Parts: sequence; C-alpha cells; structure tokens
Amino acid sequence: MPINPWLIAVLVSVATFMEVLDTTIANVALRYISGGLAVGPAEAAWTITSYLVANSVALCASSWLAATFGRRNFFLSCVALFTVSSILCGLSWNLQSLLVFRVLQGLAGGGMTPVAQSILADAFPPAKRGQAFALYGIAVVVAPVVGPVLGGYISDNYSWHWCFLINGPVGAILFVLIYMFINEAPGAAGERREARKRAPPFDFVGFLLVATFLGALEVVLDKGQEDDWFGSSFIVLFAALSATSLLVFVPWALMKRRPVLDIRMLVSRQFGACFLVMLGVGAIVIATTQVVPEILQDDYGYTAQLAGEALSPGGLVTMVMMLIVGRLGFIQPKYLIAFGAVVIADGMYMLTSLDADSTFWFFAISRMVVGVGLPFMFIPITVASYDGIAEAKTDQASALINLARNFGGSIGVSLSQTVLARREQFHQVRLSAHVGDWNPLYYQAERAAKGYFAAQPLHGGSASRAAIGWIGELVQQQASYLSYIDVFLVLSVLSAALAPLALSLRAVDSKRSSPGAH
Repeated sequence: MPINPWLIAVLVSVATFMEVLDTTIANVALRYISGGLAVGPAEAAWTITSYLVANSVALCASSWLAATFGRRNFFLSCVALFTVSSILCGLSWNLQSLLVFRVLQGLAGGGMTPVAQSILADAFPPAKRGQAFALYGIAVVVAPVVGPVLGGYISDNYSWHWCFLINGPVGAILFVLIYMFINEAPGAAGERREARKRAPPFDFVGFLLVATFLGALEVVLDKGQEDDWFGSSFIVLFAALSATSLLVFVPWALMKRRPVLDIRMLVSRQFGACFLVMLGVGAIVIATTQVVPEILQDDYGYTAQLAGEALSPGGLVTMVMMLIVGRLGFIQPKYLIAFGAVVIADGMYMLTSLDADSTFWFFAISRMVVGVGLPFMFIPITVASYDGIAEAKTDQASALINLARNFGGSIGVSLSQTVLARREQFHQVRLSAHVGDWNPLYYQAERAAKGYFAAQPLHGGSASRAAIGWIGELVQQQASYLSYIDVFLVLSVLSAALAPLALSLRAVDSKRSSPGAH
C-alpha cells in the first residue's frame, strides 16, 4: 500500500525540527551548565562548538552512508543515536562526558538533516516539491527561534538537563513511526548491493581532509574574537591547519571519481549560486537569533526567556508564510529569492533605529518583517538547488546545501561578534573624546548629575565621583547601542547583496521530471 507523501514530509520535518532545535536550545542554558558542572563560561561554550563541529563532519559522510545502507536505514540509525545521545547529555556528570555525548548527538544530527531533505525530494514530484519543502522549511527556520525561548523557560523553571532530556520521548515515538511508515522502494536493497560492487570504496582520505578543514575552521570562527584572531598563536595554528587541509582536498577531490564531497557541483551556475545564497541565509538566521536576545539581555535587562519571546512573533509569521510561499511554484525561484532578500534587508535596517527607549514590540516587529522574507528565500533555494540534479547526486546536493547553512551560521555569528566588539571600542573612543569640562554639554550634564547625587545617601565616594562614574556608564551604554546598530547594518547589506546573486539563477521548469521523482 503506497504511503501518503505528506505523512513522510511530516515525519522527516519533525525529526529535522528536533535536530535543528538543539543547535540553539542550549545557548541560553550555558550559565546554568557552567554553574552545574563547575566550569567557566568559556569551557561551557564548547558544548555548542562540539555539536556544530560533529554536525558538519557527519554531513561529509552522510551521502555515502545513505547510499551504502539505504536512506531509511541510515535515517533510522541517526534518529536512534540522536535520541540516546540526547538522554546521555541530560544525564552528564561532568563537562567531559557532556562534550562526548554532544559529539555523538552532533554526528547523528549531521547525518539526519541531509537525508531527510533527500527523502523529501524523492517522495514528491518536482511540481509539488515547493509545498513539501515549505513544511520542511518550517522546521529549519522556526526551530532556531523556538530554541532560545524553550531553553530559557526550561532552564529558569526546571533544569538545564531537561533541554536535552525532552528529546528522549519525542525521538522514541518518532523512531517507531518512521519504522512503520517510511519504506524502501521494492528492490532497493538488491540495487544497493550491485551498486556497492561497482562503486569505488569510501574516500577516507578526503573525509579526513574535509573533516579537518571544517573542524579547524569552526574552532577559528568560534574562538577567533575571544582570542584576538591572528594575534593568537592558537588561532594561527588552526587557521593554517584548516587552509592546508582545504588546499590538499581540492585537487584530491577533483582526481577522485567518487569524492566524499563533489566540489564540482559548486562551480555550476545554478548549484553554486544556491550554495552562496544559503550561506547568506544561514548567516542571517543564526546571527540574528543570537544577537537580538543578546542586546535585549545586556542593554535592556530582559530575562533569557523574555528575550527569546521577542523572536517568537517572527517565528509564527514564518510558519504562515512558509505555507503561502510553498504555493507560489508558478513564480521563478530567482524572483522569490530576490524579493525575500530585500524584505529581510528592510527588517534588519529597521533595527538600526534602535535607542534606549526601544520597546519589546520594536524588536518583535522587525523580526516579523524578517519572518516574512525568510520563506521567500529558503524554499526557492531548496527547490532551485535540486533543479537538474540527477538522482545519484541528490544526497550530495543535500549535504552541501546543509553545510552552507551550518557554516553560514558560524560565519554570521563570528562576523557579528567581531563587528560588535571592534565597533564598540571605536564608538567608546569617539564618544570619550567629547567628554571634558571644555564641552558645554558635558559640563551641564556633570553639574546636573552632581546635584542629583549630592541629594542621595552615598556610600563611599563624593557626588562628583558618582557623577563622573554615571557619565562613564552612559558613554559605554551608548557605545554598545551604536555597535549593535553597526551589526544590523552589516547584516542588512549582506541580505541586500543576495538579491543580485539570486537573479543570476537560471529559470526552473517545475513540470520537468527528474530522475528522483516518483
């Protein structure tokens, strides 16, 4: 009996939602993890990095593993490993055990996401893929928004352990449903055995090279700003290791008939442009998911849960727009992507008008604008990236597109944190240059502050010292606001730059059958 493809879409989307959720749910719980395991904040942050590195490394081998063992079997294995490792993360007794289990969780998640996308591509004909990817896109785009809210609520009201333990029952139910309702095509096992006899062995050398490149680059991006980038010998070492691995991998992959990652796909006009656009989308989604709650907590005094809730309206808008955009298959993807890029750029630019009096809804509305634009980019990119891709290449295409999203997110976070730190220093120096008795505005402010503090019961220090300290804090706060404005301006420009890149895509024939369509 044939299985309704929409049931398949729901199951793989829920699995993807669970996996993507774990990329952000632990972010707001880091201070709880730090206190619970008696480690510093920097050490606790490795629970995030270890997951991302393992996730990226698994993407490199997911295509071969899915082809060798079958998509269904591999997907089930990933769901099982992800569920078990999530429970183990929640039961961790020290940092070392948590890092080991997070690596296992990342490996499972990295294998799960691209295979889910390939299952969707093969379950639907080209004309229906837009609607299917809309449902899948809800999982990928909304999960990073739900993560901080859910993680903040769980950590504040229960324990950080439950950020991971909640995956246990969900994963177990999901495993049973996938086992029951997602089946292999008749004769698929025999075809795989014959294919393995003809296919070259797994590219272990290429896998090690690309894993080293991705892992070292992730360390550079994650620790670069903290360690002053290339002023640190540690960062220089990992940057050199990453660059060397890449330089060796490129000729190696070009010589192999079946490399671990087919980089020849990146030089094609269609897929290469989709890869670059997805890099940008990943950068904007992940960077804003981190930066907006950060400013709300640091400069506006929001709790972690309330800061996460400021993103929630945008997530709801995205869910609705995913369903709408999924039905716009009659419009060429390049026009939808360009429109989405412009809308997101506008949402980011709105945030450049923030000030000390900005409200919850100021940030929520800007996020809602971004939420309108994201589906116009995510769904058409996914559809366009599979255009003209042979069935044998769909797993490779999925792995590369998901790599783009992951590393786009890493690049976006690194870029935003670097701009934030450097521009805050710049603005603080520039504002401090106007502080002095020779400045009439400063003089008036200092006199008013002295009068205020002179009337207050001070403890340790004069009214003059308190006034100068207050002005110093005001300068620092204004420098922080201005640096966040610079971050949002950079992200706005980045999004706008994706529009002309999208227009370089060729026209897609949604009615054309592909080898992977049923």
